[in-house]
Amino acid sequence: MSPQEIAAKIGEQVGTSEWVEMSQERINQFADATGDHQFIHINEEMAKMTPFGGTIAHGFLTLSMIPFLTANSDVPRVDGIKMAVNYGGNKTRFIAPVRSGKRIRGHWKLLEMSEKRPGQWQQTMEITIEIEGEDKPALICEWMTMYFV
Repeated sequence: MSPQEIAAKIGEQVGTSEWVEMSQERINQFADATGDHQFIHINEEMAKMTPFGGTIAHGFLTLSMIPFLTANSDVPRVDGIKMAVNYGGNKTRFIAPVRSGKRIRGHWKLLEMSEKRPGQWQQTMEITIEIEGEDKPALICEWMTMYFV
């Protein structure tokens, strides 16, 4: 879609991703990559004694799944892009923990699509990460991407 066609969808839900499992292996790999080895993430026995009842994914792991979820979604793509870069996030809130073994998926609502200079578009999406079978989402954030066409 052209940036202008996408801009016509401001205020609409524009996409949903496939489900993806947040396995203990993924959680452990993220712990190793970030150095965050807090027991609630990696020690299943100790984590059973917490209100979570078991290990949970890092909030930042859930947030970092956005590119993967986007790639595996029906979110409209900008035609003819030369480059897309993350521009930043606003209002990121971790609402509910993602327990090991649960599946998550993303939902996107287009908040803004504006041309900042010729050939450079800034898109802001509200992204909600749903946890399968749970009432509350894992997180809600506004995420900005800059597109160069």
